[in-house]
Amino acid sequence: MLGIKYPILQGGMAWVSTAELAAAVSDAGGLGVIGSGQAPPRWVKEQVRQAKTLTDKPFGVNVMLLSPHAGEILALLVEEKVSVVTTGAGNPGKFVNMLHEAGIKVIPVVSSVALAKRLERTGVDALIAEGMESGGHVGELTTMALVPQIVDAVGIPVVAAGGVYDGRGMAAALMLGAEGIQMGTRFMCATECIVHSRVKEMVIKARDRDTVVTGRSTGHPVRVLKNKLARKFIELEHNCAPGEEFEKLGMGSLKLAMVEGDVEMGSVMAGQVSAMVNGVQPAREIIADVVAGAENVIGSICNGKVNVDK
Repeated sequence: MLGIKYPILQGGMAWVSTAELAAAVSDAGGLGVIGSGQAPPRWVKEQVRQAKTLTDKPFGVNVMLLSPHAGEILALLVEEKVSVVTTGAGNPGKFVNMLHEAGIKVIPVVSSVALAKRLERTGVDALIAEGMESGGHVGELTTMALVPQIVDAVGIPVVAAGGVYDGRGMAAALMLGAEGIQMGTRFMCATECIVHSRVKEMVIKARDRDTVVTGRSTGHPVRVLKNKLARKFIELEHNCAPGEEFEKLGMGSLKLAMVEGDVEMGSVMAGQVSAMVNGVQPAREIIADVVAGAENVIGSICNGKVNVDK
């Protein structure tokens, strides 16, 4: 459906997933995705055109529907004829026909069965079922619990996201009924990812319990690596601080980490698989490792053997 070699999508992470990373993932046989975040349309247009110079393979753009630029960006993506649009933080229903008329596939991220059913009715092409293990904005269900429930509830393809690092995770997702996976955190440490080197170092050094979810009491839970900023958010929650204080503290914090490299007062959004990331690799090596690992696990099961090697 997407014209890609392997059923592996790269998460569209704001300030992380630029043209360089997206193009490298697409060239390696997956689907690279540019993260538009809160960026203005001009920046998105520059990124899309740069990606086109770097790869002739399909790639996508993630659009945060809460962005004030969302409508303008989607119109721009129609003009640029990108292959895929993934969406988050909202319902893309009113844009589906416009995108389909331009030949663009629409794949929203969902974290509940109710939302999955509602978005299927809008005519989207597939769904990304993202569990709370993922970095950034999260829901309440784990990937293991969420994916099979959404697979059973809808009739369109489901992509599993959250907590997938290697071939074992991919094989597990396929066993749960997903038809592909989305990975974000591991691609943060791709050679082609231009995120600040201190962020990559922090991910590589992370241990199994080094992420925390902040903002649950505000209704906007976000998984990040523990640092000074995360501790301040937790303190505000414990003190039942007003929403304005959370907004002030978080303003610009993602860019502060990812672009400027402040890993203490910046928001280092990363998933629970951070502890499994042990180095920087080219995107092609990451995808090859995941695919080979999945083939090994699935082959072992089919042959009646138990093999947990990745």
